[in-house]
Amino acid sequence: MTAQEALLGGSLASIYVVGTADTKGEELAYLADAIAGTGASVVRVDVGIRKPTVSTDISAQEVASHHSSGANAVLETDDRGVAVAGMGAAFAAFMSTRTDVSGIVGIGGGGGTSIITAGMRVLPLGLPKLMVSTLASGDVAPYVDVSDIVMMPSITDMAGLNPLSRVILHNAAQAIAGMARNPAPRSEGKPALGLTMFGVTTTCVTAMVDELKDTYDCMVFHATGTGGRSMEKLADSGLLSGILDMTTTEVCDLLCGGVLAATEDRLGAVARTRIPYVGSVGALDMVNFWAPSTIPERYRDRLFYEHNPNVTLMRTTPDECRAIGKWIARKLNACHGPVRFLLPEKGVSALDIEGGAFWSPEADAALFEAIELTLETTDDRRLIRLPFHINDPEFAKAAVAAFRDIAN
Repeated sequence: MTAQEALLGGSLASIYVVGTADTKGEELAYLADAIAGTGASVVRVDVGIRKPTVSTDISAQEVASHHSSGANAVLETDDRGVAVAGMGAAFAAFMSTRTDVSGIVGIGGGGGTSIITAGMRVLPLGLPKLMVSTLASGDVAPYVDVSDIVMMPSITDMAGLNPLSRVILHNAAQAIAGMARNPAPRSEGKPALGLTMFGVTTTCVTAMVDELKDTYDCMVFHATGTGGRSMEKLADSGLLSGILDMTTTEVCDLLCGGVLAATEDRLGAVARTRIPYVGSVGALDMVNFWAPSTIPERYRDRLFYEHNPNVTLMRTTPDECRAIGKWIARKLNACHGPVRFLLPEKGVSALDIEGGAFWSPEADAALFEAIELTLETTDDRRLIRLPFHINDPEFAKAAVAAFRDIAN
C-alpha cells in the first residue's frame, strides 16, 4: 500500500476545505458548498485566529489545540504575527493526524496562505493540494517548498464574494473535486529509486542508472538543496524503494554557508523510513556560491573554480572536510535500516582528481578519516573503501552491487 492509499479513507474520505472563517467566511462557505455540489464529502476547517463568521466542521480551537504549547499560545496572543505562525504550526500538526483526506483546498491572503500551506506540506506527495491565494502570482517558493501544492491566483482580494471570485472559486471546486474523484492509478511499473547527482558526479550516476534502469525507475535529483529535500520528501511519502546518494555536497553548503544548502534534516528520511541506502562523498570538495562578487569576505583568499559566470565553487579545506565527515557519519548513525557508505580513494568529483583544480589528497584523507572514526558500523551499517575515483566505471559498479545486496 502506498502512503497516499494509506491516507485515503475509502468511502469515508473527504475533501478538506480550509480557510480563516473570521475574515474569509463567505468565501469558505461558497467554496465548500460548490465542492459538495459535485457529490464529494466535505470537511470545513477554520484556521482563523478570531471569532468566525460561519460555522465549520472543525473549529479553530480544535486546530489550535494541536500546537505544542496548547491552544492559548495561538488564540490568546495580541500579536498577530505570533498567532499566524502558531496556527501554521498547529495546522501542520493537525493535518499529520488525519487519515480521511482525499484532497485539500485552501483560500487565503498572506496569513491564510502561510497557515494552510504549512499543513499541506506535511501531506504525502501525490495527494491533491490546491491553494487559492492572493499571493499565487508572485514568488511562491516559501509556500510550496518541495511539495506539490498547486497555487491558483484569486485575482481579486478576498473581501467578500464578487462576480469574478465566484468563478474562481467555482473553478477551484471543480478542480479539487476532479482530482480527488479520479486519483492516478497505482503504478504497476518498476520500483522507484532516488539518486543524487551534480555535474561533477554525472559520469558516476549515469553509469549507475544504466545498470539499474532495467529493474528500477531511476529518479535523479540535482544536489542543489531543493533536490535532496525533494528526494527525501518522496522517501517520506513512501514513493521510493531505495536511495543511492552519491552526491552529498549539499552538506558542504549547509556547514560552510553556501547557496545550495541542505537542511539539518538531510538524511532524516533515511532514518525514519529505514529504506535501503547507499551513499558516498560526491562533491564534498566544494561549496557553492553565485558570482564572485557574492562570496563572503572571510573566504576571499580561498581556492575557487568558476563553474560558469554565475556559479563559483570553493574548495573545502581539511578542517572543513573533517566537520563535514563527522556531520554525515552522525546522521548515518541514526539510520537503522540497511546502509552502505562508499569512499572513493582517488577523488570525490571531476575536479578532485590528480591534476585537477581541486585535487587535494590531504583534504580527502581528513574527510575519510572523520567518517571512519565517527561512523558506528554494524552488520547493517557498513563503510566501504574503494581504490577508485568516484567517476570510474568500477566505482559505479561497486555502488550498484552494494545496493542490490541490501535491496534483496
